[in-house]
Amino acid sequence: MALAPPEIIGRGTWLDKVASEIVERELKLGRQVDLLRVESGLGASGVPHIGNYSDAARAYGIKLALESIGKRAELIAFSDDMDGLRKVPAGLPKSLSKYIGFPVSSVPDPFGCHESYGSHMSGLLLEALDKTGVKYRSVSGTRAYKEGLFNSQIDKILSNAARVGEIIKETLGQEKYTEVLPYFLVCESCGRIYTTRALEYFPDRHAVRYSCDGMELRGEMLKGCGHRGEVDVFSGRGKLSWKVEFAARWSALKVNYEAYGKELIDSVKTNDRVMEEILREPSPFHTRYEHFLDKTGAKVSKSVGNVLAPQLWLRYAPPQTLLLLMYKRSVGSRAVWVKDIPTYIAELDELEDVYFGRKEVKDPRELARLRGLYEYVWNLSPPRSPTAHVPHNLLVYLVKVAPKDKEKEFVVQRLAGYGYQVDPNDQRFQERLEKAINWAKEIETITTGPVRVEGKEREAILELAGIVNASADENYLQNSVFTIAKKHDLEPGPFFKTLYRVLIGADHGPRLGPYILAMGRDNVATALASAARMASK
Repeated sequence: MALAPPEIIGRGTWLDKVASEIVERELKLGRQVDLLRVESGLGASGVPHIGNYSDAARAYGIKLALESIGKRAELIAFSDDMDGLRKVPAGLPKSLSKYIGFPVSSVPDPFGCHESYGSHMSGLLLEALDKTGVKYRSVSGTRAYKEGLFNSQIDKILSNAARVGEIIKETLGQEKYTEVLPYFLVCESCGRIYTTRALEYFPDRHAVRYSCDGMELRGEMLKGCGHRGEVDVFSGRGKLSWKVEFAARWSALKVNYEAYGKELIDSVKTNDRVMEEILREPSPFHTRYEHFLDKTGAKVSKSVGNVLAPQLWLRYAPPQTLLLLMYKRSVGSRAVWVKDIPTYIAELDELEDVYFGRKEVKDPRELARLRGLYEYVWNLSPPRSPTAHVPHNLLVYLVKVAPKDKEKEFVVQRLAGYGYQVDPNDQRFQERLEKAINWAKEIETITTGPVRVEGKEREAILELAGIVNASADENYLQNSVFTIAKKHDLEPGPFFKTLYRVLIGADHGPRLGPYILAMGRDNVATALASAARMASK
């Protein structure tokens, strides 16, 4: 008896699987599923990077997947702008150090274009979401506290502070909140938030007694001013500790789903327990993701300064490539840097070929997944027809050798000579060309996908890599390819084809002599040597 083919959920991607699990859980809980809310926290303490963007973009992907199965959904982008400034991020003015411990929404914007440092940083991330077509409802933590959004949750948590402290101790092994309340007040005297200790809660007037004693921050003591006072927690002049704030947000905003990074596993467990044991509500559905790494393998961090900002990515590639980076898989940490952008441009083109039937995929599940992935990177509004796929490196080369201010006409003319039928008025082609111009002016690297080379070809490529720096004569470099092919008993035609694949990502292209000079002899040598090394593994 033949086994039935496995069921394809939705569009066949991990986004669809998570959306299906969310709905299934809500139904088991007996809750209404008329409007499902997914949430992402937006850090406001430093320049947002790819990792910050990924939190919100992936949440939006889940929102789209929920809508694709007929559910109304929204993404809530919650800005943590009530958090205190813990450190001056690399690259920002050292003068900000006097605001360490202040809520970032009360720190002046060092660039002078937003009402505060916090709104500037949140604004950068929201701008990146806008540029990639991500739709969201923005919620400011500062305004939420001032407007009383969390008043009910604050009262319940502080009224049960002893039990909350035990939950934190049991889950995180921290005894601090068995001695103080999980609440930070903005000191009425010095304006700092992390130097205060909440000592006692008075439910009848929803007030907290506190003292500004100071705290240890990144191994150093941040001194308090010594002020003692009492603050109404419904006034918005304070915030819950993040060890319980997630729970308050989930409850007040009616959140059904939020993902988290692996460094927050225990924190999420704590908040889940606070949600269920103190607020008496089911916690949201969760999935876990891993971080993006920088080129050294270190976690991307705005405080360290190894930041790949989404705006930088979008300067060199269309928005669909950034969403492809987010959606292609949800597990496993990935090293990503600017030099990887051309790889994702090529992957997007390959996805488009699959979607429009120009590339065959026999496995129905894989075909569904790839088609679904293409639709998601286009926010479920894919184009009606494919565009011309010109290799990134070829576009960059043509831009480099084009007459100034005549790049478009020159590139289109040359591409026609190489057999590419390009509509110069195609908006997607114009965008690709604009990004290639930026790359040509600002980036010195050659990146293509892996190319299979072995045996004599590998040895020939290594030799060519060793001599491209020997001369700046384009004819010498062009003739060297023929000389090396003959020396290694290779047919020149197939050898040129391999070199084009390594250096451009296509089977043919411009004369290699001029190409090597335009792209930089060091860059070409590096690309050739890299291809040969990969072949030896």
